[in-house]
Amino acid sequence: MAVRRAVSTSVADFQKGDLLLVACSGGPDSLALVAATAWSAPRAGMRMQAVVIDHGLQAGSGAVAEDARQTCELLGVPSEVVRVEVGRAGGPEAAARDARYAALAETAERLGAATVLLGHTLEDQAETVLLRLARGSGARSLAAMSRRNGLWRRPLLDLSRAAVRAAAAEALAPIGRSPWADPHNDDPAFSRVRVRQVLPELDAAVGGGAVPGLVRSADLLRDDADALDGWAQDVADRIVSHEAGERSADCSDLQALPAAIRTRVIRLIALSVGAPGEDLGLDHVRAVEALVVDWHGQGAVSLPGGVRASRVYGRLCLQPSSTRDVETPDWSR
Repeated sequence: MAVRRAVSTSVADFQKGDLLLVACSGGPDSLALVAATAWSAPRAGMRMQAVVIDHGLQAGSGAVAEDARQTCELLGVPSEVVRVEVGRAGGPEAAARDARYAALAETAERLGAATVLLGHTLEDQAETVLLRLARGSGARSLAAMSRRNGLWRRPLLDLSRAAVRAAAAEALAPIGRSPWADPHNDDPAFSRVRVRQVLPELDAAVGGGAVPGLVRSADLLRDDADALDGWAQDVADRIVSHEAGERSADCSDLQALPAAIRTRVIRLIALSVGAPGEDLGLDHVRAVEALVVDWHGQGAVSLPGGVRASRVYGRLCLQPSSTRDVETPDWSR
């Protein structure tokens, strides 16, 4: 019932007739989500469908995906399998995630779904925070996964993995099915698996409470990041000038800002002239910031996407690549 309540609460703002798309891997967490949504959706007058993503990364992946689809059907949920091609960018975990999310978004658009429900649990959130903390991430990254983020919703994010898997076992027993055990979930070649193995040791070392503590930190940091991002957008709207594709701001205005706001404004300016967000890193932003706070006559800074940053007569100027058409900036990106 806890899983059902979590789903019902997560989708309570949708309308009768809306389609809820549930991402299903065939594992216990996603099957618990499918079963709970199959209970909640019709009671709210909503429709649902499951989609199984076949990454094609393991031998027999097609059969595993088909088995997951059949399990969803036995739970009374229409479902389909979508095969994706996984690239190499960012490593195997990131590439598989990018391919999966792209396929889910495309399927949602094709079917006219109101949302895509994902089966991440409390422990998944804690693992994400710990991974990003070890990599030296900022507040926005440490905020980890949102319960609601545009198309995506994660109804189970406040529920323990044990509770969710108990719900899966209860839902699957009447139809004589078992969830798929992904061997990648036990393969220490993947960083998330290594963190998953360390987390119980950390919990024991601090006397318990590490998992909810990490999740609580993510929630607090998300509030902070939202406030700082909003502040930075307001500042950018006020001090950034747009002229012939170039964006500029007075260095004295930028220098007077707290560092957390100044770096966010610089990032917003860079994005607005075409720097790709996935490639624009902290080192790039810090190099541009040095033109403002550590000026000693240094030359222009080159950013991803052919963007060029320079200091001209006391103004920080960012110019797009000469081959790129620049649209009106969207400071919310």
